Amino acid sequence: MAPAPRFLYDKKAGRLRIVKACVLASSSAGNSTFIGTDTTRILIDAGLNRKETFARLAAIGEDPARLDAIFITHEHSDHILGLPVMIRALASMGRRIPVFLTHLTAPTIDWGNAVPVVETFQAGSGIEIGDLSISSFTIPHDAVDPVGYTIKSQGIKISIATDLGYMPDSVKVHLQRSHFLLLESNHHPELLKLGPYPWHVKQRILSRKGHLSNDAACEYIANDLPSEVQTLILGHLSEHNNTIWETELSAKQALETRGLSPRLIVAEPRKLSDIFQL
Repeated sequence: MAPAPRFLYDKKAGRLRIVKACVLASSSAGNSTFIGTDTTRILIDAGLNRKETFARLAAIGEDPARLDAIFITHEHSDHILGLPVMIRALASMGRRIPVFLTHLTAPTIDWGNAVPVVETFQAGSGIEIGDLSISSFTIPHDAVDPVGYTIKSQGIKISIATDLGYMPDSVKVHLQRSHFLLLESNHHPELLKLGPYPWHVKQRILSRKGHLSNDAACEYIANDLPSEVQTLILGHLSEHNNTIWETELSAKQALETRGLSPRLIVAEPRKLSDIFQL
């Protein structure tokens, strides 16, 4: 079992301070993850429409009007679909929160009639928001300047690595010492080859700037998954080229090979995950 992370005791509140995480959605139909503490709340990506995002936040006891920032990984629609309307809706609530994205990604966003507060950064930069320390890292994907994120707070490290065609050493380094990891396990290679997609789409998915297969995710798990990981979520599953059963079985086998036993969750496409208190 992975060692327990360090919690900080809030003397004033008389209780442990907790980092909260929830995958609002993770699939080609939409991606968004909530991360928050008592004082700071952010979204990583906004790929659901405004109504669904706000409903899912409410379902986990979070008020959208209390969001402090939104971080975008890249410009594909399943990661930014709801962003302009969300920004407009939050502004109507008196909340003009910043949207963080790379210098190269920012010009690709069509804001419509929304007036965003855009904060750009160089991939690889770190940003402080309240009591969250967010670091970005470059990932191999067919977008302009895609990034993954690590979020640190109160001795906890959360990492998000989806939409990557393979697992380079540089990404492995950024994921070290993670306690909570959302990792892509997009497709079963044989199901993809036999599936309904046109050949050029299959080639894109299988490329080094496509999506991580079950096999590739499990190779990383078996050889490089940090021993500190207490919660491993496999996400961004293809609804046509993968199954929850295949994903979970192969991941369990990889964990057994490594001798690790974190909590293993397969994020069901289009569904809200459990709330994880770290």
